[in-house]
Amino acid sequence: MPIEVRDAKEFIKLAGQASECVVKRSRNDVKLKLRASRLYTLKVSPQEADDIIKQLKCPITDIRK
Repeated sequence: MPIEVRDAKEFIKLAGQASECVVKRSRNDVKLKLRASRLYTLKVSPQEADDIIKQLKCPITDIRK
């Protein structure tokens, strides 16, 4: 089961250990999923997601719905 992270700063810190970040966009929100030793998810607004994505240092895969 994935672990839902509620804090963007913690998510960015976890991204340093991740092998990949998957961005899944829908109409109202964006789900960010990190693949590390475990799977971590973060659900945010589209504006906040763009700011977070800029700070990530792992490879990013963008999936549009």
